Order: sequence, then structure tokens, then C-alpha cells
Amino acid sequence: MATKTVSETFTTRTELVLPNDTNTLGNLMGGRLMHWMDIITAICAQKASNRIVVTASVDFVEFKSAIKLGEIVVLEGKVTRAFTSSMEVRVDVWAENLQTGDKRKSNSAYFTFVAVDQNGNPIPVNQITPETDEDKELYNSAQSRRELRLLLAGRMKAEDSDSWKKLLS
Repeated sequence: MATKTVSETFTTRTELVLPNDTNTLGNLMGGRLMHWMDIITAICAQKASNRIVVTASVDFVEFKSAIKLGEIVVLEGKVTRAFTSSMEVRVDVWAENLQTGDKRKSNSAYFTFVAVDQNGNPIPVNQITPETDEDKELYNSAQSRRELRLLLAGRMKAEDSDSWKKLLS
């Protein structure tokens, strides 16, 4: 398999929050934001793997700050690590009020994608090479996040997790 750098997977998307995107309080609906987040992270995973990908999980979603009608939403995604057929993708969401110039981080999350063939069977993906210190930190911590996902899904036992063995000892 080939190797891709984190920067080769980086993707950004900009949206304007319109009335149809908001709830009765004039805030961006969480479901609409999750839709945008799923699209950008899927593009990152496809760039990394050159494969068809499907969303396997979403976790560590944080809604820190409401995004208001008329604000600009900037989503930034990148693959943090690739495993055999799956990839972890981080997305950060920024909100910007063009009238006041206020820009703030609103949300972040980790998505897991699996590359599949035409029949929907998992297939191997390219490996990811971290470049910056932040990339390396996210790359190294991705294994622990993966093990936690598998533990919570009941697909791994704590005694089989190297990360949890270290924590418990």
C-alpha cells in the first residue's frame, strides 16, 4: 500500500447559516452540522485511501458554542491515522460573525471510516504519515481512541487492550 501525508488529506468547507438550517432559537441545528461534518470527513478519508468509504462511527463530538443564523461555518478535517481498512478523521468547526469579526471554535469530533470494495467488503487502505508535532500527537493517541471505541462497542475486552493495561497497572 502507498503512504499519504496528513496534509494530503486536509479538507476545508465553508457554509453560511441560513434560516432553513436553524432551530426556533435561531441556532444552527446539530443534525445539519453533523451532516456537513460527515461529508467533509468522508472526503478526507477518500483522499487518504483512494477508495469508497463508509462511516463506521462518530465519537467525542463536542458542542462548545452555538452557531447563529447568518454566521459563517468553517469545517477543517484531516485523517489522523489509518489502520488496516479503517481511518480516524478529526474535524474542527469554527464559527465566524462577519459583522463583529468574532471567530471561535464551536465543535470538534472524530469520525471513523472503513474503505470498502464494490460489494461493501472492507479493503486495505494507505498508511498515513504525520508531519507536524500536532499530527504526531494525534497519530500516537489514535490507537487509544480506537481501542476505546472497540471496548465501548463490545468488540474488544479490556484485558486485550494495551492502552487499558497501562492505565490499570
